[in-house]
Amino acid sequence: MRIDAHQHYWRIDRGDYGWITPELPVLYRDFLPPDLQPHLEAHGLDGSIVVQAAPTPEETDFLLSLADRYDSIKGVVGFLDLADERHAAHFERFARHPKFVGFRIMIQDMPDAGAILADSYIEALRGYAARGAAVDLLVKSDQLGPLIELLKQVPGLRGVIDHIAKPRIAESAMEPWASRIEELAAAHPGLYCKLSGMVTEADHANWKAEQFVPYVRHVLACFGPDRVLFGSDWPVSLLAAGYDELVDIVERALPDTWGDAERVKLFGDNAKAFYRL
Repeated sequence: MRIDAHQHYWRIDRGDYGWITPELPVLYRDFLPPDLQPHLEAHGLDGSIVVQAAPTPEETDFLLSLADRYDSIKGVVGFLDLADERHAAHFERFARHPKFVGFRIMIQDMPDAGAILADSYIEALRGYAARGAAVDLLVKSDQLGPLIELLKQVPGLRGVIDHIAKPRIAESAMEPWASRIEELAAAHPGLYCKLSGMVTEADHANWKAEQFVPYVRHVLACFGPDRVLFGSDWPVSLLAAGYDELVDIVERALPDTWGDAERVKLFGDNAKAFYRL
């Protein structure tokens, strides 16, 4: 099964996508499964993992309703606010749906990433780790310090880093991102990483495919072929590139030593394993 392990759908009139405004005309419209289908077919992809794009449980309900209607949706990663005392009740409700595969922590949007080290946060994550829940970690490169500390306290968390932790690709900056990614991958064998969301961390209008090579190869060297997932981050990625370009960026960055077996894992088998499809 070939899978795009990270993309989004939304319907603007639902009203909870505060970050999508008319000032982003490329994104300020509805994006639904029929819009993605031609791209999936063009690249031989059987479907996708749909990830929350609004910080509300209602949006997760919306995505699960889409999953009922479209076979191309292989799994839904929903939203949980671990600071909300109702998070466990929301999780239990979502978990009754057969296509609910996990939830995402939006560290990126926290004014202080150190908030994830609060006792209540760690206790909640230890509970979800004990259940084997899959957790997407949306984090920026300058927030990896708190994530390292969090995973020391919740070492059994079955997590995946979204967007290779958003290094400063536009500035060609590798450190301290590279060292922290290496530390995380080595210390936590259950941690995965998505090759996604990279193009929007580069200069949207002037990126070059070769810019992504050192970042992709560093992630592959750290996590190996068994813990990396391809994700398009479509349609957010349209801010900087088309779907074909996203696939080309990843394909061109793969090491010469990678053959069909490794590509099968990157483009589907690892997503199937991580999300327990």
